[in-house]
Amino acid sequence: MVLTVSPERIQLPPGSTVTLHYQTWDDYETLLASRRDDAAIKIRFNAHTQQISLMAPMAGHGNRSRTLADLVTALLRHQNRDWHGFDPVTLKRLRQAGAEPDACFYIQNWQAVLGKDRIDLSTDPPPDLAIEVDLTSATELEVYQMLAVPEVWIYRQGQLNLYVLIESGYDDSTTSLAFPTVDVKALLPQYVERAWATGSSVALREFEQYLQAHS
Repeated sequence: MVLTVSPERIQLPPGSTVTLHYQTWDDYETLLASRRDDAAIKIRFNAHTQQISLMAPMAGHGNRSRTLADLVTALLRHQNRDWHGFDPVTLKRLRQAGAEPDACFYIQNWQAVLGKDRIDLSTDPPPDLAIEVDLTSATELEVYQMLAVPEVWIYRQGQLNLYVLIESGYDDSTTSLAFPTVDVKALLPQYVERAWATGSSVALREFEQYLQAHS
């Protein structure tokens, strides 16, 4: 097993996580640059805790995050709504926080980020929805609070948790801001696990058939 984290090189085996303590924003930027756009390594920064977290996803992580993104896309398309999605993307608020959600969607503000290679949260709006799959590490909601993302979904052990941003932080919600008329918390996990067991195309096709039958 090779595990190397330095300003010159980042190499982590799948499923491993590393937390670096007493880190600065400059340390974070240096690690982002040293990754050389290797999206397989996710890097997160929290100025409050002075920690940088690095994670190398496993195959099960990638499949579930991709399935969730596909299900959201299918739902948006079924509702005839416009959106703009990113997977992956680095979200940063200068010297405060940085995160790389497994997927994120601009729905209300989709036109504001068209054609942009990088999202600058000092001038660009945050995504309306960020999605994280916690298979080997835990998502820090405090980071997303500093990034001001209105809604975060965290998928963990077959359950989908919805977090909606309020004044005091994130509220564990049963209703999605993005999809208030759909019980995504109950509906989507069965198709996520269905995709892992029987194939992505099978689960997505069955989900689309469900939407058609219940429209």
